Amino acid sequence: ASSPDEEWPEAEKAEKLARGAALKWASGVFYCPEKLEGLGQYRNRETQRNSSIQSRLKSTVQSYLEGVSAGLEQLRSAAQEVQNMCQDLGAARWALLDSADRFQGLQQMRVLMAEHVQLFSVVQVLPQLFSVHEVFSHTLQLLCGQHLLEAHAELMMMEHLRDDILSQLHLRGLSSAQATVLSYFGGLQELNESLAKQLWDIVGSSLRLVREDPVLFVTAVRIIEREEKIDDTLLLEATFLPPGRPKGWRQKFYHVLQETITGAHFHATSMDTEGPGLARHLAALQKDIISELRVVKDLMVQCVPAHYNILSVCTATYHKALTTHLQDILREDLDKQALFLLLEWALRIYHSPEMMGHPDLLPEVNISALGPLMSPELVDQTERKYVVKVKASVLEWMQRTLEVEFKEWFREEEPEMDHQGFFQSALPVIVMQMLNENIQVASLITDSLQEKVYNMALEELEAFLGRLREALVQCGKEHQKDRTIPKYYVSYLLAMLNNNLALSSSVSSLHPNTARREVPVSLRAALDRMQKKACQLLLEELLLDLQPLCLQLPSRKWLSGSQLVSSMCEVIDKYAKDFSRVRKPVFMLLLTESELLVASQYLRALMQKKMVCKSKEERGQLCDRLLQDATQLRELFCGLGLDRSQQSLEAVFALRELICLKDPALLSLEVLGFITKYPDASDEHISTLLDLRGDVSKEMRHMVLEMMAQHPQVLPESYRPIFSTILVPAPELPFCLRKGKCA
Repeated sequence: ASSPDEEWPEAEKAEKLARGAALKWASGVFYCPEKLEGLGQYRNRETQRNSSIQSRLKSTVQSYLEGVSAGLEQLRSAAQEVQNMCQDLGAARWALLDSADRFQGLQQMRVLMAEHVQLFSVVQVLPQLFSVHEVFSHTLQLLCGQHLLEAHAELMMMEHLRDDILSQLHLRGLSSAQATVLSYFGGLQELNESLAKQLWDIVGSSLRLVREDPVLFVTAVRIIEREEKIDDTLLLEATFLPPGRPKGWRQKFYHVLQETITGAHFHATSMDTEGPGLARHLAALQKDIISELRVVKDLMVQCVPAHYNILSVCTATYHKALTTHLQDILREDLDKQALFLLLEWALRIYHSPEMMGHPDLLPEVNISALGPLMSPELVDQTERKYVVKVKASVLEWMQRTLEVEFKEWFREEEPEMDHQGFFQSALPVIVMQMLNENIQVASLITDSLQEKVYNMALEELEAFLGRLREALVQCGKEHQKDRTIPKYYVSYLLAMLNNNLALSSSVSSLHPNTARREVPVSLRAALDRMQKKACQLLLEELLLDLQPLCLQLPSRKWLSGSQLVSSMCEVIDKYAKDFSRVRKPVFMLLLTESELLVASQYLRALMQKKMVCKSKEERGQLCDRLLQDATQLRELFCGLGLDRSQQSLEAVFALRELICLKDPALLSLEVLGFITKYPDASDEHISTLLDLRGDVSKEMRHMVLEMMAQHPQVLPESYRPIFSTILVPAPELPFCLRKGKCA
């Protein structure tokens, strides 16, 4: 047998812990000798404490043992009851088995009872079944007399009878008999179709009926709602769904109403898509839609249940139909007026108080919920089409304007003058007015359309300037053939320069937005090319009058004294008077270019190797003549308003210094100063000038040219070339025979 310690290890552990705790407590209490006097008290107190604990333990164990005893007694009682129950159940089972034969008789009674119930049901509905065809005829008469509510009540009754029979057959699995029932009630389909046709005719005329006879329309809505309730009930039961269900007449109501609205306004087979015809069509749509929506809002809403949202449905129907209708119209090849009308109508009028935002429709019609009639992509596409049409119109108009302008250049009278006496024509006003009108019209629609038309206008103006420049070139060619044609060639060139200035100053005002009036670089370049071409033609005309005089330079006759330069001054003065008919910026440009032309022609004449000074006296004469001519020309241009610092005639004075130099040994230094001031002067130019002196040796010439090679010049950015435009005749190559011998 095992010891108590092995059976209760927890008790041993607890005892050890208790002893340890007691020793720890005793060592703490009796550590000091003076506490030993209270040993008796400590012993009595602990003895009482142990007695109390033991009594409580005994009480607890006694209570526990009593509870266990009661539980065991209850378990014995329950086991006895379960045994008795099993015996009773066995007896009941045997009793049921003995009675099974008797239940067979009850099953037969149940079958007979079911048959009796069926026969009773059939007997009850026999009067109704026999009167079905009579009811059909009566219902048809009611429909013909438009007694729709009574007709629908009888129709519902017949449908209920049929559906009840079919349901019973379905529940009993007699599906084969359903065909016979459906055949017997075949007239219901015809009545349904007849009733539905009348209902949809009424719905199709609803906008008229709610004004004239709302009762008929309300009746139709009531019938539709009855059918919807029957549909909902059958769908909820979901046991048997009769044929033809659900009818979905409410959805059909919406469909018919939408088809009526669409067909009345948007199914026209042919339509005038030209500007005036389209304007009338859009105006009629606007008027009709507002009128019909008023009827829906004020009358139809009161005739239908609130959950129909009839106003929202009609508004959405018009919106969707209009969207499709506009897309159909835009597939046609429309002119610019029609495209503008569509954009204006869709983007500005449609949402405005003139139409969907009409006070009579607000606040029930929610404009923000409608959305745009045209998608952003379609708007952009339509705007581009419009710009293409406007561009074609602008191009045609500009071409016609250019043709008229070209013919005017050949008139037998001078161009018109403004109040300041400057030549001009109507061309800038016509062109800018046309472009500005198109931009202003586009601004009535959208900023994007305005921007597109503005960019197109600048492109067309640039192209027009190119064609105008070509016309000037053509006119110049005609004038070269016969300088008397056109008679007032110079005057019209000056008028073109003034026109160009007017165009240049007006371009920036085309854009309505002052912050975005920057003229494109390409258009600026076109204006500059136009101005340069007109100035070039004028200078060519001046050159033609100066060339006969310049050909007489230099010569002995000119050296001894002549009126050549005076004649040149007369020609220049005549042209300057003509140039005064152009505005100041261009006048100064023409004056500057004329002075450069005169200076270069004078220098070119001197470098044609027509004359070489034979003596010191001749060089003196040449210097005097150069001084006199250059001074006369300089004073002329100063008198015309050109400052000396802006004149190129200073090159003649500098050239004179080279000719007048008495000591040829100083030529290198003088030439260095000359090419420093005029860096475009080449070796050939300097060599020709040295030839003109007539006293420069080969060694000196070589020294001068070598010095030039050692001091190459770079043209400053602001330098105006003068010598680079002058070609020096090529030197004659040495030949073994004299020219005379070649014959």
